[in-house]
Amino acid sequence: MKIGTCVKAISVYFPPKVLDNAELVRQFGVWTEQKIYNKTGIKQRYVVEDELVSDLATSAGERLFEEHGIERSEIDFLLLCTECPDYFLPATACLVQDRLGLRKGVGALDFNLGCSGYIYGLALAKGLVMGGVARKVLLITADTITRTVHPMDKSTRTIFGDAAAATLVEGSDTEGIGEFSLGTDGSGFSKLLIPAGAWACRSSPKTRVETTNRWGNVRTPEHLYMDGPEILNFSLETAPPCMAEVLEKNGTSLDEISLVVAHQASRMLLEKLRERLEIPEEKFVFDIENYGNTVSSTIPIALYDVERAGRLKKGDEVLLLGFGVGLSWGGALLRW
Repeated sequence: MKIGTCVKAISVYFPPKVLDNAELVRQFGVWTEQKIYNKTGIKQRYVVEDELVSDLATSAGERLFEEHGIERSEIDFLLLCTECPDYFLPATACLVQDRLGLRKGVGALDFNLGCSGYIYGLALAKGLVMGGVARKVLLITADTITRTVHPMDKSTRTIFGDAAAATLVEGSDTEGIGEFSLGTDGSGFSKLLIPAGAWACRSSPKTRVETTNRWGNVRTPEHLYMDGPEILNFSLETAPPCMAEVLEKNGTSLDEISLVVAHQASRMLLEKLRERLEIPEEKFVFDIENYGNTVSSTIPIALYDVERAGRLKKGDEVLLLGFGVGLSWGGALLRW
């Protein structure tokens, strides 16, 4: 009898084009490769050209089936986390269902969330399985976030990358996905947003006018805006109580945790977060150097990488932490 849920498998996908720091230096005409790396902890990132979220999501799903021998006919529900849907409607999950050749009897929906999206997706998937709605849930995170960044906005273009990750969540005779801590503070929505282009402020000639701030970063209201200092403060304030609640709900302690995998926002934020949470360096995962901040996919990419590197083994307890756009945050415990 199934009494729990688990993460059965993870696969990841990156678009072919690589944008390294040397190319950014050539385009900006300022800074150096080392300065970008020192500020962000990133050496390169993958970026889309013509690809859509449905392309990345489909490729991640296909890799999951191929790498782990999963039959697509077994999938009962498709969850797609993205901030960059192909269309206002329909849900991009509907397109991905068709392109992956999933049964017409599956449920499929999008949910719009970024930095904490993977944790929210695990919570939704667990609920579907535990509620008897589905036996196997395909959770895909995919974003083409670099499309939302102005080419001459140095403050964000050096940070973000594009990617997708596919995770299979299914019923288990042990509890692999533990209890969650989730939170939202919508009063801070303006700290990380794209101000124009949707219904609250529709696209117009006015919203396409470029402005340059005092640091030389160019953007329009239709491009991504991030208040970096405020997001840093928010992350450092919310992470400690979130981690404490996850540990308490799961009846465990940091001493028993094998690894802590946080949203890979930037190297500086991760370093400050590790210090604030007093996590030993050997337990904390840094996995941003070759990918950048891929928004909803940073946590599953990190899990995929640490397992392949031998740092994550069956039975290990892993603490997940995500925080950002919304503003929202989430924490969870996985027993691998």
